[in-house]
Amino acid sequence: MPRNLDLTSLRSFVAVADSGGVTKAAGHLHLTQSAVSMQLKRLEEALDVSLLDRSNRSVSLTAEGEQLLSYARRMLALNDEIYTKLTAQEYEGEISLGVPHDIIYPYIPPILRRFAGDFPRVQIKLVSAPTMRLREMFGRGECDAILTTEEQPGPGGEALVELPLVWIGAEGGTAWKQRPLPVAFCTNCIFRPGVLKRLDDVGVAWEPVVYSDLDNAVEAVVSADLGVHAAITGVYPRQTAPIPHDGALPDPGKTQIALYLQSKEDPVLSALRAMIHEAYGADRKIAAA
Repeated sequence: MPRNLDLTSLRSFVAVADSGGVTKAAGHLHLTQSAVSMQLKRLEEALDVSLLDRSNRSVSLTAEGEQLLSYARRMLALNDEIYTKLTAQEYEGEISLGVPHDIIYPYIPPILRRFAGDFPRVQIKLVSAPTMRLREMFGRGECDAILTTEEQPGPGGEALVELPLVWIGAEGGTAWKQRPLPVAFCTNCIFRPGVLKRLDDVGVAWEPVVYSDLDNAVEAVVSADLGVHAAITGVYPRQTAPIPHDGALPDPGKTQIALYLQSKEDPVLSALRAMIHEAYGADRKIAAA
């Protein structure tokens, strides 16, 4: 007949192993020394082994105790995970993170997942909007943290990485050869003014073919080979690709991904900042190469 180990006794055993004695373990567990000693005795009797070497003044584990310790940690961790996942929990706080649509992937999903794991009682909400709108929301205190794409961060902004822009069009498309050049940008796109100025500076005539503030409209026009767009390198909508223009179009420039926090003293926002920095570390190395 299967027998069950007592998790309370296992928790006391792990506490004794970690603290090096019954007295300290009892303090950590908020139990009396006699209660901890009794739990250890029950555990040894259930397994019919000695788990602790009590011959010296300090407590040490026997070979059997060392073997049990790793199992005990795993059992307690699984128990605590089940309890956390299946018991009702109320959020103790909430933060909102604003991110432009074109830089959500690939880093934001793993950042959100890691944050939720490290702060299960803090609800994090994702707000996706263009940079200019996010800056306005941040200024009104509607977002606790935002990421932006800008040529230069504004006051309070922290540059994470600088990345080049590239011209993109439909795969195998020819729209880039037309003059005037059909350009597809949202009306509120942060890249639009700088890119259009670069076209003017080299004398490339252009005409807008999108009158919308929705990214989906730009993606539809570009993928249909009805216009071209400038995007962050490596971040291209489906059915689009960098244009092999061989210098027929000017360099569209660069952008910086910047981070803004409402408070750098808040421990939760500081932890989120560290996760974001770690995520963009690879891009910093690539940009510096």
